[in-house]
Amino acid sequence: MPKTILIDTSRCTACRGCQIACKEWHELPANKTTQYKWGSHQNPQDLNPNNYKLVRFSEHLEGDKIRWNFFPDQCRHCDLAPCKETGDIYIEEAIVQDEKTGAVIFTDKTKGFTKEQSEEIRESCPYNIPRRNDESGLMSKCTMCNDRIHNGMLPACVKVCPTGAMQFGDRADMLKLANQRLAALRLEYPEARLADPDDVNVIYLLIDKPENYHEFTVAEANTGSMSKKQFLATLARPFKAMKA
Repeated sequence: MPKTILIDTSRCTACRGCQIACKEWHELPANKTTQYKWGSHQNPQDLNPNNYKLVRFSEHLEGDKIRWNFFPDQCRHCDLAPCKETGDIYIEEAIVQDEKTGAVIFTDKTKGFTKEQSEEIRESCPYNIPRRNDESGLMSKCTMCNDRIHNGMLPACVKVCPTGAMQFGDRADMLKLANQRLAALRLEYPEARLADPDDVNVIYLLIDKPENYHEFTVAEANTGSMSKKQFLATLARPFKAMKA
């Protein structure tokens, strides 16, 4: 059964422990900081090749009160991953999916993608996650700490979360917990919802409208009669047809 991370945003305090733990585990270099220069405590401003996880800050004024929404952004590890579908057009197995955990992994083969191909892969992602290192050509993102999982350890971000905002386990168990928390939170937060729970293996529990967190909080798609999962699976088909 695939593994799932449940992120309960109602419990996130933006301590950014998850963001730091991710950088430390993957031994990612530091970024030049821009705090206080662009009107937000969020730092860095966006995901990049050296930050697989980023706690996003969203500030809203409700009446005379300021409301903060915190969103620990990362790869959702889609059940049917458009990035892999697109990547396989150009280099098969440059992007792989672990059948045991569901983790979507970008390998060293991604260095073989051209800049234009890398951009197509990024654009295929409904959550705008993958990033390319322009110096090395390597594409990268969150790995769900797949190496840690296979060695019986929790993902680094889950391990360090001090408030229990992040939980990890078998998909069925996490979905059960998510729905229990959702039912409880809706008593206080009528806008509470789960973000794309049927399609991804990193599930967010939101207490506000998705647009009040981040532009790419959910996969916005006019799917018609298709499910979102079916839609995501068809995103790369035009490119496959071109290749054929």
